Amino acid sequence: MVGRPRSEEARRAILRAALRLCERDGYPNVTLKGIAEEAGVGRQTLYRWWDTKGDLLLEAMTDLVTSARAPSETDLRTFLSDTFALADGVIGRVVAGLMAEAQSDPALGDRLRERLIGPRRTALRGVLERMPPPPGIELDLLVDMIFGVMWYRLLNRHAPLDAALAGDITALVAGIAASPGPHGDLPG
Repeated sequence: MVGRPRSEEARRAILRAALRLCERDGYPNVTLKGIAEEAGVGRQTLYRWWDTKGDLLLEAMTDLVTSARAPSETDLRTFLSDTFALADGVIGRVVAGLMAEAQSDPALGDRLRERLIGPRRTALRGVLERMPPPPGIELDLLVDMIFGVMWYRLLNRHAPLDAALAGDITALVAGIAASPGPHGDLPG
């Protein structure tokens, strides 16, 4: 027996409701029951389409992030500013919640990397490949360093993720690229 096809209108209402509840109540306090009530649909609809709250919110985040500016059209500062702007507000809270939940749900972690984190990493690597190469530094390490700053600030909330940080990281990467190499001036 084949289930009923998804109603795109109901799907969008559910995703919007989930994001509204995350913004209002915080990721840990959102339930599938609450999302169904907020969206005006039956709980069965949610359980038929998504296995978990994490899967539902991952789909909401994937929709939002893929609608952002195409990274191939940007320089590093713009890419980072756009990425940090996405991480501000409810999006950052949902992504942090998904990352926390992924620590105890490896399958969700795999889906998170496949749908959201992996494509942004690939996009950042593409932006860095168009810049002067940093001598002796693997691009994947540079991607980890850049996103490490973002994740640290997103999870710790000790400092802002903003255009100023995008400028600072861009200047740092340019300085690394202009340096003579990882061992250039060190005594031998």
